[in-house]
Amino acid sequence: MLTSLQNPLVKQVRKLHSPKHRRLDGCFLLEGTHLLQEAALARWPLETLFYTERWESKEGNLLSILQSKVPRCELVSADVLGAIATTMNPDGVVAVAQSAQRQSVSIQSLGLVLETLQDPGNVGTMLRTAAAAGVEGILLSEDSADLESPKVLRASAGAWFRVAAAQCSDILNQIQQYQSQGFQVVATAPRASLEYWSVDYTQPTLIVVGNEGAGLSESLLNASDVQVSIPTSAGVESLNAAVATAVMLYEAKRQRTRRAG
Repeated sequence: MLTSLQNPLVKQVRKLHSPKHRRLDGCFLLEGTHLLQEAALARWPLETLFYTERWESKEGNLLSILQSKVPRCELVSADVLGAIATTMNPDGVVAVAQSAQRQSVSIQSLGLVLETLQDPGNVGTMLRTAAAAGVEGILLSEDSADLESPKVLRASAGAWFRVAAAQCSDILNQIQQYQSQGFQVVATAPRASLEYWSVDYTQPTLIVVGNEGAGLSESLLNASDVQVSIPTSAGVESLNAAVATAVMLYEAKRQRTRRAG
């Protein structure tokens, strides 16, 4: 059992709390039983597993599955597990996973584009909603929240493994490439005169959502084919970005379901 916080492996893993070290090492942390279950289902490559005796006594079946897949499994004390985890009350298991390191994704019909979305909770919630609504891929600008942030992973509730997502150095170029393939680009803009439900989402579509406070940049607004707003009652300026995204995606799902039926 690993019990020392000074253990070299423990020190190395703790560095993965930092986005800089996640990029340098090509690894990130998965915390908690649910995310490990989802990772196992997705056959995501894991490098090291850390677990406590208490967790082993509750999740012996899952541990057996993971031990057959993970090269290194370490029993650790509760103190070591607490130091490795980023949550206040970890449930007893943390794994080091290999980074996805995607620069693009393959979208066939419906995609989501996020520009400068900086709240990891929002980004994780958007991943969860996108997976539920049938989105095939998500593109994020480089200055959005780190996709492999523990907060993003937790907020996604496992959907992180169900929808492909990539952070792109040139999001505008990515959008234009899809436009050249026949995709329409629908941008959210609070002052747009066209309501979001007036657009035909049954054709290949990218839905573009901007920063929580500032919205979309002029370059992405200008690149869009259509700009839409979500009407709100008097005195309400706008919806939370994750909520607005859900409204848009489920209108697309509604239209597509009706057409398929």
